[in-house]
Amino acid sequence: MSENIVKRHVVGVDVSTDVTTYAIVDVQGGILAKETFCTSDYQNVNEYVAVLSDKLIMLMEQHGGYESVRSIGMSVPSGNFITGSMENAPNMPWKGHVPLAAMLRDRLGLAVALGNDAHVAAVGEKTFGAAHGLSNFILVTISHGGLGSCIYLDNHPHLGAEGYAGEFGHMCVDENGRQCSCGHRGCLEEYASARGLVHTFREILKEDGRTSILKGDDALTLQKIAEACEQGDEAAIEAFHRTGRVLGRALATYASLVDPESIILTGDMTAYGKWLMDVMKETFEANIFQNLKGKVSLVVSPLNNNEREILGASALAWEVKEYSLFK
Repeated sequence: MSENIVKRHVVGVDVSTDVTTYAIVDVQGGILAKETFCTSDYQNVNEYVAVLSDKLIMLMEQHGGYESVRSIGMSVPSGNFITGSMENAPNMPWKGHVPLAAMLRDRLGLAVALGNDAHVAAVGEKTFGAAHGLSNFILVTISHGGLGSCIYLDNHPHLGAEGYAGEFGHMCVDENGRQCSCGHRGCLEEYASARGLVHTFREILKEDGRTSILKGDDALTLQKIAEACEQGDEAAIEAFHRTGRVLGRALATYASLVDPESIILTGDMTAYGKWLMDVMKETFEANIFQNLKGKVSLVVSPLNNNEREILGASALAWEVKEYSLFK
């Protein structure tokens, strides 16, 4: 005789190149418990999945019990929701197509939904954040790792025929430009991401012969350049402005194609909007299709950058069809 148990929890997992974060989340989006461990400690994916499974079981048993968890959602680099796999992630140690959702499902006996970080972040914004109540929007994540996006059309994520829609960061803005990790040259994310901004700053110092308080610093970071802006460093400010202009033009093209209600910006670059946003918005409005001028809002996400993917992964988990090895 089977007993129907109301399952009030899901698990959200956010996998990045450095750290894996996992949490128990309730039906209202409350994070009951959250833990992390180092992703890069595991060069073998089978070992990684075994460790992740053990840690998830331990956390579930400590907070409501294994039987209270309905399903698992995962945010992974280069994740494909359609296949449930991480596919050719350039910055991860596990190469090729890695069926992470199936591997975790078979170990835990629970349904697993998997998406890339931009898709999962968009689900989080739709459920808990700036996209709540919107039917048509674009989410763009701007970070050290690159530039990604997800498109929502008529209340549903548009993933494309093969699950690769929204690869905004790999549109070409200069065919003879900077080398990208994807193998092509001139990809947008090499200009409009944290590492792209650092590269732009170095180019400004060379081409203009400008002085800067950071000149000679071989360990430049986004934060250092932003701090230099606060001290009036002209080269640092120009690096942010050039990045804003590149991104503004690209977003204008994107919006002209999709006609969204809003473009929601997420990621660590948004913390420095003081130096980026005004130029980006001005360039965006100057380049968008005439009939859309003033009609598409550019909004920085209100959600905590450390929780967005966990919340999005949990929302993804609630949507997947329930599954159990024990039924």
